[in-house]
Amino acid sequence: MKKAVSLVQTPLSEIFATLEVLDKLGVTGKDLVKIRRDKRKAKQIAELIMSGKKSDKKVATGIYKVVVNYGETLAQIIKAGNYDWVDGDINNKHFPTQGTGQHEVKLVLVHLDQDATTKEALEHLNSLGLEPAKVEHLLALGVEYPNVFQEFPIIALGSVWVDGDGNRRYPYLDCEIGPELSLSCDDDDNQWHYNWRFLALGE
Repeated sequence: MKKAVSLVQTPLSEIFATLEVLDKLGVTGKDLVKIRRDKRKAKQIAELIMSGKKSDKKVATGIYKVVVNYGETLAQIIKAGNYDWVDGDINNKHFPTQGTGQHEVKLVLVHLDQDATTKEALEHLNSLGLEPAKVEHLLALGVEYPNVFQEFPIIALGSVWVDGDGNRRYPYLDCEIGPELSLSCDDDDNQWHYNWRFLALGE
């Protein structure tokens, strides 16, 4: 078996190519300094990288920079998403937002690559040091990256509405037929299919 090349022996061309990819995803030199100085953060990133080799680990599939504008209503942001269908229960009454002005945030898509309950998914995000994204982050992603949810559904577990029947409802983006913004129905026994992506807040 061929021995793996040590990271410090990686050719400079490979290192620069990797840095170019990270740069396009919004990672800055300051972010790299933080990783180098924070052993906990470095360990989390190492675990994410190694997760591709271990089926029981969770996988981050992308980092996206978006601007959340709290000066707009959910209806205005939803309209900007140009969805073919929108669940009417996704509104400011059921999903009130808190914040002012405009904020740039980094969003992370986490793929567990296995069926999981909401509790299990939240525990996975917490183990990665990530916070589940809310409806405003999901909508901002849909506006700025309209193609990203065409391959798989993306859900925001940071926002939940309990309907009249006591069901927990979470907002998600999907494109099974056409671009749509919908609400899931969750109970304690429900499991999200392995192809779902969980939207989380990066640092």
